[in-house]
Formats: sequence, C-alpha cells, structure tokens
Amino acid sequence: MNGFKADLHIHTVLSPCGDLEMSPTAIVDRALAHGLDMIAISDHNTTRQVKVTQRIGKEKGLFVLGGVEVTSQEEAHCLCFFENDTQLDAMQEFLDAHLPPIPNDEDRFGYQLIVDENDEIVGEEEYHLLNAIDVDIDGIYDEVHRIGGLFVPAHVNKGTTSLTSQLGFVPPDLRADGLEINRFTTRDEMVKKFAYLKRFNFITDSDAHFIDNVGDVYNVIYMEHRSFAEFAKALHGEDGRWIDTMAFRNK
Repeated sequence: MNGFKADLHIHTVLSPCGDLEMSPTAIVDRALAHGLDMIAISDHNTTRQVKVTQRIGKEKGLFVLGGVEVTSQEEAHCLCFFENDTQLDAMQEFLDAHLPPIPNDEDRFGYQLIVDENDEIVGEEEYHLLNAIDVDIDGIYDEVHRIGGLFVPAHVNKGTTSLTSQLGFVPPDLRADGLEINRFTTRDEMVKKFAYLKRFNFITDSDAHFIDNVGDVYNVIYMEHRSFAEFAKALHGEDGRWIDTMAFRNK
C-alpha cells in the first residue's frame, strides 16, 4: 500500500467564516507546498466551490475530494464526501431545498464568495450558510447514502457544533462511515472513554479557515492510489487499506 497525506476538512472563501485568502488556487498551492497528496473541500452547506478546486488540483497533481460540511437540524456538523459531479449536484439540490432562506449579513458573518481559477469573483451565496438545515442526522445520512456518498460526523470531540456538544454524546446506534476528531484528542483516547466507538475508523483534519492552517493536521491514508473508492475502503478498513491519524503528531 502507498501512504498519502490527506487533509480532508478545508474551507474556502465561500464559507462566511473562511478568510478571503482561501481561494481554490491558494489552497491547492498551499497544500502542495505542505506536502499533501490529497485534500477535501468542505464548505458549510454548499458544494459550489468544489469543482473549480478539483480542476486546479488535477492540473497541479493534487487529488481533491468533493465534500461539504452540513449543519444538521441538531446543529451538529457532518462531513459528506462524494465521488463525481452527479453526486455533488444531487447534494447541492438537497441543500438548496433544506437550507433556510435567510439572507446572509456580510457585515456580521462575512462574505460568501464563489471565485474561479483566476481568483475572480463569479458569484456568491445569497442565504446564510452557517444556519442548520431542516433535516436531522439520520436524514442526512440517508440522503448521502442514497446519492452514493460517505457520511462522517465532524470533530466529534469539539465543545461546539458537534454530536457531543449538541447531544451530550455520540449515539451508540449512530449510522456513519467514520468519525472525525480534531487535534486535541486521539482515537485511543476516544475509545478509552467511549468503548462503543471502537466500531468506527477515524480521520483527523485541520478544519482550515486560514491559508496557513491548511495541512497543519492531516491523515496518512494507506491505499493503492488516490480515488474515492480507495478512500472509502480505507475509511471502512477494507482490503488492507487503513488510516493513520497520528502521523501529523510525529512530524
């Protein structure tokens, strides 16, 4: 198996909390400079900055996984990953149908800009992307799997916008393809506290909102090559594929 360094939780300038320097080109260049082989774009409740980042990544040799960070009805963040444009478009239709039509207040929350390969503004999201959609965790899981994607609750150990902060715990009967933790814990620590979580594999990522943080936290994913299918096998621990979430701690 080959080991690929991957940061799978990165926001662009389209997220209102994302810095204005977080253009697709800048993110790809920073990821390559940091030695990453693979990233995922995961803006809040929108996929509209994914495709341009994938085109730039392909030209420069970086694999860009299509994703989104959805805020559930419980106000817990969930990472969702997809293989192709058809799936991304289906997820965007779902998000458009379920995000509350509350206009964004740029002065309070920040800009929600869509930019192209040349960092030129080509559009913006009208409705505020940090709001929760009107679908719960189980409903999001069902839709993501109906489309053919992967569902990973985000930063589950975080004190805000996580399963533990919103529900008080990770439900024992949770349906998910894996769990994400942030830099402040490890899989071993989580399983020691909550033994029932050992059925899940974990990822750990930067959740970068600023360009200097891209790649600060990463996984090493052991798989044959960089693809959605190989990542899915690694996330599920299949066919000798696996994910090392401790690698960044030893750099």
